[in-house]
Amino acid sequence: MDTLAALAGGFATALTPTNLLFAFAGCFHGTAVGVLPGIGPALTVALLLPITFQVPATSAFILFAGVYYGAMYGGSTTSILLNTPGESATIITALEGHRMARAGRAGPALATAAIGSFVAGTIATAALTFFAPVVVELALKLGPAEYFSLMVIAFVAVSSVLGRSVLRGLASLFLGLILGVVGVDLQTGQPRFTFGMLELLDGIEVTIVAVGLFAVAETLHLATRRRHGEDEILPLQGSLWLSREDWARSWKPWLRGALIGFPFGAIPAGGSELPTFLSYYMERKLARKPEEFGRGAIEGVAGPEAANNAAAAGVLMPMLTLGLPTSVTAAIMLSAFQSYGIQPGPMLFQTQGELVWGLIASLYVGNAILLVLNLPLVGLWVRILKIPAPHLYAGILVFATIGAYGVSNSVADLLVMYAVGIVGLFMKRYDFPVAPTVIGMILGPLAEQAFRQALTISQGDVTTFVTRPISATFLAIALLLGVGPWLWRALKASRAARA
Repeated sequence: MDTLAALAGGFATALTPTNLLFAFAGCFHGTAVGVLPGIGPALTVALLLPITFQVPATSAFILFAGVYYGAMYGGSTTSILLNTPGESATIITALEGHRMARAGRAGPALATAAIGSFVAGTIATAALTFFAPVVVELALKLGPAEYFSLMVIAFVAVSSVLGRSVLRGLASLFLGLILGVVGVDLQTGQPRFTFGMLELLDGIEVTIVAVGLFAVAETLHLATRRRHGEDEILPLQGSLWLSREDWARSWKPWLRGALIGFPFGAIPAGGSELPTFLSYYMERKLARKPEEFGRGAIEGVAGPEAANNAAAAGVLMPMLTLGLPTSVTAAIMLSAFQSYGIQPGPMLFQTQGELVWGLIASLYVGNAILLVLNLPLVGLWVRILKIPAPHLYAGILVFATIGAYGVSNSVADLLVMYAVGIVGLFMKRYDFPVAPTVIGMILGPLAEQAFRQALTISQGDVTTFVTRPISATFLAIALLLGVGPWLWRALKASRAARA
């Protein structure tokens, strides 16, 4: 009953005219950036961060959540009509969706993607509503040692799973850890990595690094790899509505996709790509007409799109309850919380109850807005795809520069942003994942603080991390995540050699 009462209070917050306007703006812009290939929600939220400092925190996070959800919806349009996924999570949608479009069934493909996203998003938001307070209760029992070990899991997971190389992931993570400790150490008063520069004594703003890595670097990367020539955009043909057979073939994949997507979104580095692939292969196994897969099977669109949107809601649970980002966009949103002086974690539900429940209620509202926006405005989304790429990239750079300068009116911040952007460009060029850098920068200082508190409580005994059962379990999981893939590959190579 407490949860339902809190949710009712959240709806009272989310349904105010101002917050409804921010939810609509977030959903609209999120769908637009989801449609554009390469312009994802992480980049958009990073760009919006500097210009939302004057906006009340609740409204700003309702806007960010709308952008995040909208991008998940919008990515399917590009996948189906252009065969170019706007988001990595919609790659699998292109396999069947584009073939449906080529067969003159773009309307049903877009409809099952939109309705499935609404169904799965609503189910996953309901799961977030009722499971988050349970996780908070458990998290309140964790001490500094357990929190440090939990963050080690997050470090290892994002370094091992994001990107193709564990070593590159670790290198990116260490870059973030170093950036996170630049400035005066609050405990000893000693400057760290400031190189005598007064501008660095207060540390480097996460916002500046996020905009540098996700706006400047991404824009430079896309500009340098731009293909010449125009892609073929398939026209919409036939009805946008589902036939009775399409409904019958879609509703079960929607539900299965929701059940797969939510838990994967909630685990560190689970992301939204893996559940979409799992959903696709499950639907292929369970389909009555498996021979249609590869030629435009509607189940191959319905299931992955549902899993994709359910994972987006799952990502918010560890971020809100534990303060752990499990995706790039979650990491940027976490930095947004910090820029407002708010630290996500178990105490967030007590200290910022209006904000948290307003945010959760806005997810229900955003799902409904997106269902209404997506299909009627599909013609507008197709037109957005025709914006010349150079104009788009130039606009992003100008917007990023103005926004970053507006935060502190500091030229030094602009120089740091462009320096980080150039480093980010080379990271992308040589396949270093950038997400571990942001996560390391955000969680590094928190992990250091938890480590020091744990040692203070244990009077300097470092074995406290392995003698406390929950902490030891977390470290064992982290070790398994780190060496597990290597052991698995070694085992496979050994079996292949024997065969």
